[in-house]
Amino acid sequence: MSGPLEGIRVLDFSAMVAGPYCTRTLADLGAEVVKVEPPEGDYMRGREPLRQAPDGTNHSAYFGGLNSGKQSVALDMKTAEGNKTALDLASKADVLVENFRPGVMKRLGLDFETVSASNPRIVYCSISGYGQSGSAAGLPAYAPIMHAACGYELANLGYQEGLDRPLKSGIFIADVLSGSLAFGAISAALLKRERTGQGEYIDLALMDCMLGLMVYECQEAQFPAKFQRPLYRPVKARDGFLIVAPISPANFAAMAGVCGHPEWTSDPRFSGAARARNWNVLMDLLDEWAGGRSVNECEKAMLEGGVPCSRYQSVREAMASEAVKSRGSFGKVKDGAGEFLSPNPAFKMRNSKAQVQGEVDRLGASNAKVIASWLGGN
Repeated sequence: MSGPLEGIRVLDFSAMVAGPYCTRTLADLGAEVVKVEPPEGDYMRGREPLRQAPDGTNHSAYFGGLNSGKQSVALDMKTAEGNKTALDLASKADVLVENFRPGVMKRLGLDFETVSASNPRIVYCSISGYGQSGSAAGLPAYAPIMHAACGYELANLGYQEGLDRPLKSGIFIADVLSGSLAFGAISAALLKRERTGQGEYIDLALMDCMLGLMVYECQEAQFPAKFQRPLYRPVKARDGFLIVAPISPANFAAMAGVCGHPEWTSDPRFSGAARARNWNVLMDLLDEWAGGRSVNECEKAMLEGGVPCSRYQSVREAMASEAVKSRGSFGKVKDGAGEFLSPNPAFKMRNSKAQVQGEVDRLGASNAKVIASWLGGN
């Protein structure tokens, strides 16, 4: 099977995480993605975890996971020659993605207005922290900054107990979310172009992505709730933790039966809206039930009883689980240091190929190939 984006040319000026995540997904669906890097390479090429190749060079699996399936072209866009080559490539692209600070592409002569003058069908996507306009547009903005600025961290802190400061940040939600939404916006713009012949400019802000993530919180900020909604906290078993989510009445009745307390279903504390107000009481009772059992026993009993639950797993355990293996959630990627696993797209298509592409290009390895293919060797 071919990928649904086969034949689409993508020029990728992005670095770090958000833009590369977007363009790797485009590559997973068959697009030809050319990653334009400075002569020293994307900063992420030097980030851990690093593995050493037989020739002694280091290769970042972090970089590889974000950039597999792309062709690397190294250009010094501060020089006239490098800048001209970049603009020539842009004139042949279907999609251009960049995540510089607003104004940088204009200074380089690679902004949407300049590119679309010679390539009116271009779908041009700019990813930035606060968007291309507004009072904060010029501010530096990495994912942890956005997590703090949008209210996410304080909202999450409000759901915790006994903490006096926001949690540490290590998983860059804003980057992955914005990369995913950029992928969707680009796909929609390509569909529009097929219908109208018209290109598109996409201005995507990490701030907007994070605000959109907080569906409940944005509404509760405007209309404060009388009672805190139920929080799904860990249930402590003898040797670990599990999460239980008795959301529907049927889930709750099943959980009560598994715990040996069918009377909970008629307890006024847990009937209807009262259950949310007595949620912590219910969670304490679950802790009592689970405390004398292993986490595996608890999970098995709940699942057999039809109660949504899962034990807490490490990333390593999740990757090795039968559920993930049987789904084919990971694909093999190869760089100079050998093979490693990288997540496939979260969706599968029955009649099209959607999977991680298996090679990580060395810095500048595709200069001659891409220039010959896209520009006819000029």
